[in-house]
Amino acid sequence: MPENSNPATVAGRIGTAISITLSVVGVASSAAVVGLMFFLVVARYVLGLSVVGLHELIMLAAVTLYMVGAIIASQRHEHLTVDWIAGNITDPRSKAAHDLLIALLTVVITCFFMVWSYYMFTWGMKRPQHTPAYQIPLWIPQAAIGVAAVACFAYALRDAIDAILRLKRR
Repeated sequence: MPENSNPATVAGRIGTAISITLSVVGVASSAAVVGLMFFLVVARYVLGLSVVGLHELIMLAAVTLYMVGAIIASQRHEHLTVDWIAGNITDPRSKAAHDLLIALLTVVITCFFMVWSYYMFTWGMKRPQHTPAYQIPLWIPQAAIGVAAVACFAYALRDAIDAILRLKRR
């Protein structure tokens, strides 16, 4: 089998592409939030102008930033955890069991998150709403929430599978 078609190599490349994409989107949305907020303050307090619709653009960038941040945290295992318990577990089998418990709880929670975001998205499609100034459909930020729900679920499944494999090795 050629080196390029090795499943581990392909998965690594896909993972790298996802990481790069998330980083680019995160930096771009951060820059948009900071830049638009700065422009809003300068326009209002220095130039005396009221720019219509700027708040909704900031909201779109902020929702994207928050959701991409959640995905990146899940990807890097940096989401909120209670380190004290995990830090005090020294036995590798107990550590794997603890990690499996955390991953399974995360899977359950992200299932609720996916269902909630699906209901929110379908409700928004049945009763279309738009932002006041630019008429941006509200399903756009809702879609970002749905993508984050699915991605966090996928990373929770990854963590659960990893913990199961570590339990089997011991």
